[in-house]
Amino acid sequence: METKIIYFTVNGRPEQAEFPVDCPAQDVKDLFRSAAEAGPHDILKLYNPKGNIINISPQLTPNSPHSCYKLEVVAADCNSTELAVALGFDLSSMEKRLQSLEKKILIEAGETPAIVYEMKRQVESFREKLESVEHLSWLGLFKELSEGTHKPSPFYHKRTLRKTREECEHVKEKFLQMSSLEVSEEVRQYLKTPTFDNWQWEDAEIMVLLQVMYTDLDFISTFNIELDVLQQFLYEVYKRYNNIPFHNFKHCFCVTQMMYGLIWLTDLRSKIDSIDLLIMLTSAVCHDLDHTGYNNAYQINARTELALRYNDISPLENHHCAVAFEILEKTESNIFRNLTTEQYKRIREGIIKCILATDMSRHTEILNKFKAILPVFDFSNKDHRDVLMMIMIKVSDISNEARPMDVAEPWLDCLLQEFFNQSDMEKLEGLPVTPFMDRDKVTKPSSQTGFIRFVLFPLFIELANLFPCLEQHIIDPVRKALDYYTEMEKALEREKQNRSQSEKTKLKESNTPKESELQQEMGPALKPSTV
Repeated sequence: METKIIYFTVNGRPEQAEFPVDCPAQDVKDLFRSAAEAGPHDILKLYNPKGNIINISPQLTPNSPHSCYKLEVVAADCNSTELAVALGFDLSSMEKRLQSLEKKILIEAGETPAIVYEMKRQVESFREKLESVEHLSWLGLFKELSEGTHKPSPFYHKRTLRKTREECEHVKEKFLQMSSLEVSEEVRQYLKTPTFDNWQWEDAEIMVLLQVMYTDLDFISTFNIELDVLQQFLYEVYKRYNNIPFHNFKHCFCVTQMMYGLIWLTDLRSKIDSIDLLIMLTSAVCHDLDHTGYNNAYQINARTELALRYNDISPLENHHCAVAFEILEKTESNIFRNLTTEQYKRIREGIIKCILATDMSRHTEILNKFKAILPVFDFSNKDHRDVLMMIMIKVSDISNEARPMDVAEPWLDCLLQEFFNQSDMEKLEGLPVTPFMDRDKVTKPSSQTGFIRFVLFPLFIELANLFPCLEQHIIDPVRKALDYYTEMEKALEREKQNRSQSEKTKLKESNTPKESELQQEMGPALKPSTV
């Protein structure tokens, strides 16, 4: 069996990995994770000798001990520096210290003392209280919970909604340092695929990748966009995405990266002009600017400032557009400043159309328009192109389930956390509770099976009817996701039935008197000798 050997360092320590050339990608990642002694929620990054990030995959180029790759381990849920600022201490170093102490106790005592397990239980209980409002009474007083809430923990309860100046300046400094580095051809090609794993990249690196998208689509040269202006634009966009579980800067990147991938997969560059492509990519970048984690239904029911300003008509999407053009009004971040008045007018009109199309209350209207023109679709027809652009941003916006499961599932956890936060707030404020966000009624699989069947499939299938090449890229993965969540839903239902049956059995046993108790109550009449 042919194998390849990869030489690398971890914290200055030389290591080498050997694996078959046809080894599965996940096995290769696990091999590197083992070498780095990384935890299951840590993320690995591999750098080549030039300092460029390269993908950990079976396609890694074999090297020599004199040209080692460099392997680093980073936290999974957020940038370690950001988290250190938010918490006031470095969480990863604290965890490593505690793990080291726990190992020492285990070696000296021969087994883990019961008090350690008790302390872990108390910490877990306290974490759950920090992450939810369920433990609060209507007066804000603590009350005991019968069981945990089982929610993801990205520590958003420890962070302010808006990014701090220190946080932004730190990311900007890293971004500008990295922006001059050459991104490898392997990463550039990987960036064009729907399988791209966003969890491997920090915010500063994400900004570099967004810069690559504008460069590789030839926007820099075609529209005379100065590099420093593009970088300032991306930085301003980064600043205006908030610290919330789902609609954050990483979501912005995922939507933009999917749009970028679709442009390449469908060869749209040969079908529509560069201005439309610029509209589509920039709309994806800006589509959720300044989202606060509460949807339009909440905005309208709570009569927020946005709902009043936009007369209950797509308040969030109108706000995202307004913030985008607020950024573009500044000369230093206006990537369109070298365009003609007519070009700018067309771009502004297109971006507004695309971002407003992401309001899910318009989903059926836009999908029906697309279905109506599909049999006679003409790329030279502006109205047809406009509808296609709206469909493309809608597909990109809700495309997580088209990604590999280990990329998609954490996004669902983040989305449910944001949904549950909203329904908790609706209950506290006495507002109508959005049914699909109610933690008391929604489970992880139930939230997805209906959404995939009735929203994702109809939308994705129609786009694949225009571009059959997308069948394998977005339809097949979504089918697998539906099977996965359907099985999970069945398993939960079986578990629920088993628990119910077990409780009934216990109740029946507790209500059935034992023979000795019967004899005591009935006296000697029931004794065998008397009978």
